[in-house]
Amino acid sequence: MKLMFLVAAIPLVASGCASTLPEVVASSHDPDTTVAAPLAYQSPVGAYSHRMPVDPKPWRGLNNDQAPKGGA
Repeated sequence: MKLMFLVAAIPLVASGCASTLPEVVASSHDPDTTVAAPLAYQSPVGAYSHRMPVDPKPWRGLNNDQAPKGGA
């Protein structure tokens, strides 16, 4: 049991000691960063238009309009 514990614990301890801190990805003092203009607020329901439910149209005519022309 102690051997199994050591077999599992040694790689975990060794990997913890070998890890390094991640590099800094971005900084406000980095001259390569660009500043974008802030976006204007847009309401998520601004372009909403109320629609009423309607009865379905006859499907046979719609199907014939979309069918390829010519013989198959």
